[in-house]
Amino acid sequence: MTEENTMAGPEEAASPTRSGFVALIGATNAGKSTLVNRLVGAKVSIVSHKVQTTRAIVRGIAIHEQTQIVFMDTPGIFKPRRRLDRAMVTSAWGGAKDADVIMLLIDSERGLRGDAETILEGLKEVHQPKILVLNKIDQVKREDLLKLAAAANEVVKFEDTFMISATNGSGCDDLLSHLAKRLPEGPWYYPEDQISDLPMRQLAAEITREKLFLRLHQELPYSSHVETEKWEERKDGSVRIEQVIYVERDSQKKIALGKGGEAIKAISTASRKELSEILEQPVHLFLFVKVRENWGDDPERFREMGLEFPKG
Repeated sequence: MTEENTMAGPEEAASPTRSGFVALIGATNAGKSTLVNRLVGAKVSIVSHKVQTTRAIVRGIAIHEQTQIVFMDTPGIFKPRRRLDRAMVTSAWGGAKDADVIMLLIDSERGLRGDAETILEGLKEVHQPKILVLNKIDQVKREDLLKLAAAANEVVKFEDTFMISATNGSGCDDLLSHLAKRLPEGPWYYPEDQISDLPMRQLAAEITREKLFLRLHQELPYSSHVETEKWEERKDGSVRIEQVIYVERDSQKKIALGKGGEAIKAISTASRKELSEILEQPVHLFLFVKVRENWGDDPERFREMGLEFPKG
């Protein structure tokens, strides 16, 4: 027997690589973005207390052992009322149907009330493998968690059930290990050091939108949108970024600016600080607020957000 037949090469000896897409779906404010950021180990999706913060699918990329897991943070699923709502819900279900594994995230405090119950019914028509993840377990008694898990599994056949806290990380390592073994063998989709497929211009706009919501979530209506219009790398190693905050009425513009420009200055400062940390270079950020009536009916705005424009 030749040496070639008796000794395995380094590629044969190494564990095979695995890769795949995992879609997180759930009701609004179930904690999907917080969980994606936790599993990826870096911020790839914005978080706020405002419902429907995530508007399009954001992909966060994690590597666990030999597996590259591409998490798809989808918009929260709820009863749509407007064109933008319909586009977001369509995007969420589309992401689920494109994934190798679907993770349904349920807020344990809210249980199966409202949108969560509707999502469970919708999952009956989706044929991909499904995992149930109960979030915020630190807020709920164990016996209530077990009842909730049993009730959800009566409606949909889940392969596994995990109980986690996306905020403090409890149970997240076990979830990550399970997914790493569950995904199919195959080459990685992205370079090893890439944590998101979101273009930096779009990520910058999302970060400013997060700061906008955090500052004004009770005052500013849902109908606001941020776009990065200019991005200039400067010779001194800094970057100049110009962004536009779109609102629908003059009254909303006054809210976004604040008395004496106080609100817009605070939003700019918070966004600039985080962008500087992410980019690891000085950032000069300039924010402008523009009124664009009915921007929620403008196909171009939908394309900027990564959504399909619903007809009718």
